[in-house]
Amino acid sequence: HLDHHDLWVPNQFAIHTFRIIMFSIQSQYSYAVVESLMNHLDENSKSSPKIRTSIADVLSKIIAIAAEESVGPSVLEIINSLLTHLRGSVDRERGSGGEERQYQDALINALGEFAAHLPDYQKIEIMMFIMSKVPYITGDHRKGNALLQQMLLKSLLTVGRRYHTVALNTTFPMSFLDPLMRMSLSSDSDMRTLVQRILQTLLDRHNNTEKLLKPTVNVSELELVAEKCSRSDAIFLRKNSPDMFQCFLDGLEHDNNTVENIEAVYTTIALLIVEVACDDTLSDFLNLLLRIQDLALSANNNLPQAQRYNLHAVVASLLILLPHIVTISPLKEYSEKLIEDRRSQNAFHLLPELLVHYDVRSPVPLDSLLVDKQMLAECLKAAGLDSAHVTPATMSHSLPETRTTTIYLEPHSWVENSTVIKGSNVDISSEVDSATSTPGVQRKYPEEELTFEAMKRVLSESPEVKRDAEAERQKQLCERFRTTPFNELVDLTTSREEDSLQSKLNELFGRLSTTINSPMTPSNPTSPHPQHQASQPPVYELLFPELFAY
Repeated sequence: HLDHHDLWVPNQFAIHTFRIIMFSIQSQYSYAVVESLMNHLDENSKSSPKIRTSIADVLSKIIAIAAEESVGPSVLEIINSLLTHLRGSVDRERGSGGEERQYQDALINALGEFAAHLPDYQKIEIMMFIMSKVPYITGDHRKGNALLQQMLLKSLLTVGRRYHTVALNTTFPMSFLDPLMRMSLSSDSDMRTLVQRILQTLLDRHNNTEKLLKPTVNVSELELVAEKCSRSDAIFLRKNSPDMFQCFLDGLEHDNNTVENIEAVYTTIALLIVEVACDDTLSDFLNLLLRIQDLALSANNNLPQAQRYNLHAVVASLLILLPHIVTISPLKEYSEKLIEDRRSQNAFHLLPELLVHYDVRSPVPLDSLLVDKQMLAECLKAAGLDSAHVTPATMSHSLPETRTTTIYLEPHSWVENSTVIKGSNVDISSEVDSATSTPGVQRKYPEEELTFEAMKRVLSESPEVKRDAEAERQKQLCERFRTTPFNELVDLTTSREEDSLQSKLNELFGRLSTTINSPMTPSNPTSPHPQHQASQPPVYELLFPELFAY
């Protein structure tokens, strides 16, 4: 009826009709209406863009009603159908003008309306599904693929705006994060900005994006909303920061970057700082800032001078943001002093805001105006934090096949602490450190017996008393090693035979042997080799080697 009477354009009547249909039928059949309308869109694939746009607009108005009843494969079927129409529209766009683009926007809007009424776990599945459809474009890419890539990323951004991030490891599984970060290295500057917008949408949990769109050193005026970083988010960053930060650096190294590109990367890093900066991740962010500064100073790239100044301004903005999120007074004082020095020496080109052109007489900044790695380490040390990792660490340069992440991990040994083989290196070290190897010093048992008196003593006793006792013990130990003869030290440190476990086992097995050979269990007198049996020790007395050498 709508086809025969040309009622699709304008589509107000069609929208009212289909909304009445959707509310008039039982909810479990609403998916059939959406499926019929999408099939009709397939049949009109060669119609004018205006008709297809109107049908897609009607679809976007009713698809939210069907979303609540869509489960399982039906969700991805609808998404796949919308993406198929989007792909076909991109192929037809050349020569169609702006009408085809309006049709694409209507499809993306329909996809967003559908995703908005789905639970978050299904939104993640949709985003991963869309990401799997995005073509990875190499240097010899066609324009059609670039347009398709842009449309699919816009669809991804639309779904991401409807998603509410809780935990970063749930929002960014590896199958989604890796291709997304790979897309951030596209040769198209607009594409790189679009990927950064997607990252910002998924990272921002406190609506800080609008406040961090432009680099600034006046952080106190932003009124940022931040919460304490959870342990799972900190682990996520420590695990993925090498690859993520390397992608940020590679993206900043493009010589066709605009001010918008650099500001987009700044916003993403700033949101990461607001969301996951803590004592455990602070060194990672400081290393990133040092690497951005090195990129601005490096002579091995073709960056224009204006972009180098932009990078210095970004570093200054992020440096003063860090102590605002992670309260570290020495770092805050150092960042404020650095900014004040740049102002006093008229180095405003090293501060926000970012410009396209700078009129600077001395292009190379003075060393005193740069972020000093040694000063950063001292700031962390003054705050009681580990400063050993404040050094630009080597990060991976390839995604996603070769993930050579360099994360600081504790060394792991196959020898667990609870399983120490006697005679091994672990046993030797524990023997040296044990109290039994110390001459004249008895084993020191824990003082806290978890009794009321012990707890009372812990609360009332001065820590100096414990320190003095430990110092006296060390003094006695040193004195004994200086004055005691060597042979006496050997005698003191050698375990007595009667106290050893082996002697106890031998005594026990000896008793068992006596019982077995007692008159109650006489041996066989007709044994053909009685002397051989008498000389052969029992099986339980055989000693196996404690260590095996390969």
